[in-house]
Amino acid sequence: MRLSKDEVEQLAYAVIGAAIEVHRVLGPGFLEEVYHKALKEEFVMRSIPHMFEYPVVVTYKGRPVGGGKLDFLVGNSLIVELKAVQNFTPIHEAQVLSYLKMTKYPLALLINFNVNLLKDGIKRIIL
Repeated sequence: MRLSKDEVEQLAYAVIGAAIEVHRVLGPGFLEEVYHKALKEEFVMRSIPHMFEYPVVVTYKGRPVGGGKLDFLVGNSLIVELKAVQNFTPIHEAQVLSYLKMTKYPLALLINFNVNLLKDGIKRIIL
């Protein structure tokens, strides 16, 4: 069951709070994998419903042609994609937008942990 727009916004707020805590404790400079594991732990501690490395199928004209994994699917409605890069590039946003189109989920958070202030590394992407 997918959530209402307000419920998705509440989840996004909770995810951002969890990500800020991870960034506060670890800071920038680690590999993406470290942030994945730390955020997963923070979600568990905060009872944020999530699925880690959620598999998705890529279709072409109704036929499966490949697959991928969302870093996190939160509340069965919110995609969370993590990065640890110097800057977002257009391909990062294109990847998340493709995930939104493929899954029909309403919102994604693209989070870059390799920044001094995490608020500068969070991008909301809406389908």
